[in-house]
Amino acid sequence: MSAILLDILLAGVPVVLAITLHEAAHGYAALAMGDDTAKLAGRLSLNPLRHIDRVGTIILPGVLVISQLLVFHRILFLFGWAKPVPVANWKFRDPRRGMAVVAAAGPAMNFFLAWVGALGLYLPGLLPGLAADLTSLLFQYFILANLALGLFNLLPIPPLDGGRIVVGVLPAPLAAAYARLERLGILIVLMVFFLLPALLRGSGIAFDPIQAVLGRILPAAANLVLFLAGHRA
Repeated sequence: MSAILLDILLAGVPVVLAITLHEAAHGYAALAMGDDTAKLAGRLSLNPLRHIDRVGTIILPGVLVISQLLVFHRILFLFGWAKPVPVANWKFRDPRRGMAVVAAAGPAMNFFLAWVGALGLYLPGLLPGLAADLTSLLFQYFILANLALGLFNLLPIPPLDGGRIVVGVLPAPLAAAYARLERLGILIVLMVFFLLPALLRGSGIAFDPIQAVLGRILPAAANLVLFLAGHRA
């Protein structure tokens, strides 16, 4: 039991940090373009408590971590979200494209953090025994959490960041139509990526788009950040 609790801690801290800094990046990007809404709301903070969503930051990641450790004895996938940072896109010079830049800042932060985590993998070599193993595992989870969060959010489905980037680059008429998907976006995400695979799995049908996409892209992304940090993949 103590080993499971240690794994939960080692995985949970990177997830919270990845989600917190993802949201903070949105706020800082908006501020850089003239929108101080997040600043006035106290959301330009690196304090995780300012960004925590009870379900998305605590309950869902916790259930994923615990269930995977109990069933697979390792963590295969992590997902979560924080309270969205408030953005008043009408304050931008170009509201639609400004919102796309703000959306891109979140995944960009996660990819940068994954690279920082890869640099951190040099630290265990300076530590003895168990400390080296735990530190290495912590940084591995940190890389995984940031890459998974960044890549998942780039899926082109509103209200995910990828969907908002698409809205920002499409011609105005198509962008307006695509933006209307945001009302149902989170339901589409939950249905296609979580509920439907579970239902089909019970019928013996293998359908797992997360594994199909991230299962191929995530290792390549991990190899890339390791390479950029000077490691052999």
